[in-house]
Amino acid sequence: MPLSHAVLALLADGPSHGYELKTRFEAAIGPQWGGLNIGHLYQILDRLVRDGHVVRSHVAQSDRPDKTLYQLTGTGAEELTGWASTPHVRAGGFRDELFLKLLAATRLGPGTLEEFTRAQRQAYLSDLAGLTRLRRESAASPLVALLVDAAVAHIKADLQVVESAERRLAALAEEATGVAVADDPQAEEEATG
Repeated sequence: MPLSHAVLALLADGPSHGYELKTRFEAAIGPQWGGLNIGHLYQILDRLVRDGHVVRSHVAQSDRPDKTLYQLTGTGAEELTGWASTPHVRAGGFRDELFLKLLAATRLGPGTLEEFTRAQRQAYLSDLAGLTRLRRESAASPLVALLVDAAVAHIKADLQVVESAERRLAALAEEATGVAVADDPQAEEEATG
């Protein structure tokens, strides 16, 4: 599980407590990934302890509740090294909501296809502008800058798909017969009632 391995990677730097791991993860990956839910992080840590990849210890604090520290084990280091040195392979298929929206817009006819592609194009251009700003703001972190560059590349590729979708799907959209809906008994009752 990739988030588990990211936690192992952070623990490779030394022992940490949960909120510290959350903060370090978000700083290392940047805002493009999104925040890490602390409850989910503690579930990950519990699994890592259960699997023997991490050990936990408690540090007494005089003015606060005890702090729980997590530390990588030798088994965890082996797991991390094995995971980090193997290629990422897509698990199967290419699921992207964009193609489901293109399916629907095409079935609804040329007007809907044109409306969707125009709106999607604008959304991607807006995303690119935001990423350009983020790239300038996060220039100090090479990993965050790389993630932003990857996001830009993905959005540019998606933009190319949208740019060609209207042309490539036009004939299919022309064949659309409109929306077939079942009779609504409640609407008929209200009309006659």
